[in-house]
Amino acid sequence: MSGLPMILKRLRAERGVTQDQVGESIQVSGSLIAAFETSRLVPQPDTAERLDAFFGSGDQIQASSAEARKQGRPTAPWFRPWRQIEESASTLRYFDVSLIPGLLQTEAYARSVLDSGLRCAQEIEEQLAIRMERQSAVLDRDNPPACAFVLDAAVLRCGIAEVAKTQLTHLVEAGERPGVYVQVIPDTAGIHPGRSGAFALATLDTGGMAGYLEDFFEGRVLAEPARVTGLDRTWQSVSAVALPCDQSRDLILKMVDEL
Repeated sequence: MSGLPMILKRLRAERGVTQDQVGESIQVSGSLIAAFETSRLVPQPDTAERLDAFFGSGDQIQASSAEARKQGRPTAPWFRPWRQIEESASTLRYFDVSLIPGLLQTEAYARSVLDSGLRCAQEIEEQLAIRMERQSAVLDRDNPPACAFVLDAAVLRCGIAEVAKTQLTHLVEAGERPGVYVQVIPDTAGIHPGRSGAFALATLDTGGMAGYLEDFFEGRVLAEPARVTGLDRTWQSVSAVALPCDQSRDLILKMVDEL
């Protein structure tokens, strides 16, 4: 990743500006610019684009950042087992009652989720990089899994208007990909079993199933047949009250128009 720091330092020297001045110009901290220049972090696409615009460097920083991101970043130990399952599963199913699932989050939405006041700028960028890499590893791999997402309608109303509108549009676009299914549980469904919390299910390439649950501190993979069966029954319940994909798409588009 040495190329990117050298490019940033050269461009900043030619411009005669400090790290703090660069950060202020693209609305990030000077310490984050320092992290880019010391290979501790790699700019995400939107940040790289703003840096290129500031320096007038075409797509030089964007291209270098994209190359650096291919090298990947370490994942939290408690999440590694599920990430490995995601990258080899034949089918994946996700239900969420409060947030757009990570695999479908736009960069701006993911950043707003991570920027909850509990993480510093460097931690946010690190976690964001991992999330974007995870999406690519699952959805853009050769022979990607069939992915089904069931979301409570409340999820669609989270976030500031500008971020939410882009995120909802992205949901519609994701649902148009082969093998990706997005369904919404309308408010009229009332109380349903999914109100207890988010979960995920994977059908393994070996034919078995695994589940995943996450709390405030960490997540865990469930392999015990009784628990996985319980999650599967809950999935059947929430998908039964969800709108079909086409009606879900229409509902999302209606919400886009209202923003």
